[in-house]
Amino acid sequence: MKIKSILHWTVVLPLIAALFYLLGFLNNTLVSNIIGAGLLFGSVLAAVHHAEVIAHKVGEPYGTIILAICITVLEVGLIVSFMLSGSEGAETYARDTIFAAVMIILNGILGICIFVGSRKYKEQFFITKSATTYLVSLVSILVLTLILPNYTSTSIGPHYSGSQLIFVSLACLTIYGSFLLFQTVRHRNYFISEIPGEVVHEVDPPTTTKMIISSILLIICLAVVIFMAKGLSPVIENFVSQIGAPRALVGVIIAGVVLLPEGLAAIRAARNNQIQDSINLSLGSALASVGLTVPAISVVCIYNDIPFILGLDMKSIILLALSVFIVMMSLSRGKTNHLYGTVLLVNLAAYIFTVIVP
Repeated sequence: MKIKSILHWTVVLPLIAALFYLLGFLNNTLVSNIIGAGLLFGSVLAAVHHAEVIAHKVGEPYGTIILAICITVLEVGLIVSFMLSGSEGAETYARDTIFAAVMIILNGILGICIFVGSRKYKEQFFITKSATTYLVSLVSILVLTLILPNYTSTSIGPHYSGSQLIFVSLACLTIYGSFLLFQTVRHRNYFISEIPGEVVHEVDPPTTTKMIISSILLIICLAVVIFMAKGLSPVIENFVSQIGAPRALVGVIIAGVVLLPEGLAAIRAARNNQIQDSINLSLGSALASVGLTVPAISVVCIYNDIPFILGLDMKSIILLALSVFIVMMSLSRGKTNHLYGTVLLVNLAAYIFTVIVP
């Protein structure tokens, strides 16, 4: 491999960021926080680059699946470490983070993709069957995990009993596993756009060696994003406290940072007239974020006897139902326009505003 490739910023910067965190330089001083924030966002951009290299090599929809699963695994690690620390709000942190991630993906990432792509191309076309498949799976998992716990009677409160939690976890894994089989084997053609987009990669696919290196660097980048976000969370908490906002806003901010790699990759695809890839990234991430996170957190909570509150309050249920309904309507015709994106972004603004001003 050429020296120029080895010294490329997408290789050097994530390694510097990892060393910065591992050597304990992120110590909550003003200078270290500024440097840490810069390294965090640089790692996000590097993650997007490496994800695109992998996607170009393995093809779609495998590339988007790899990125979604990587970020979900690291998101689980962040949630678990917070819950095991016994910090204030640990019982609801997983629920709040999952809900924030879903709302940001459905309204924010997907909304920006539709708006940006439609402003540039007026209308963008995708395969309706893919969106329907994503939404059927996602709606079922969302109802089972975030709404149904409020209405069970075995245990009092917005949470499941042990046996119910095991059943719901298995249900999530069954739905997600069946979806992956559907997406990658039986109906892969549903998720590959027939509309050619602009050329954004080199003509020839990257070599296997380059793909392996990018895979390793992608994991490093995502880990840096997660742990930097966790390290900077006291700064975020102080900021939220100073402006007098509820603690739930911290989860929204951290979820937004964690989802940056997927968000930037999806927006870039939309700008290059590859809205199908944007939908694969957005809805695939939402599905993985719930379908894999809930079972993983359930195992930790059952093993360590930690309460796991899942049920949303009525305000959140209304906002979630509105978001899912608008996404269903927006993706029902196989083509997008800027109005759909605008409405989704307004929904996101309503969600964030009601978090700050409940």
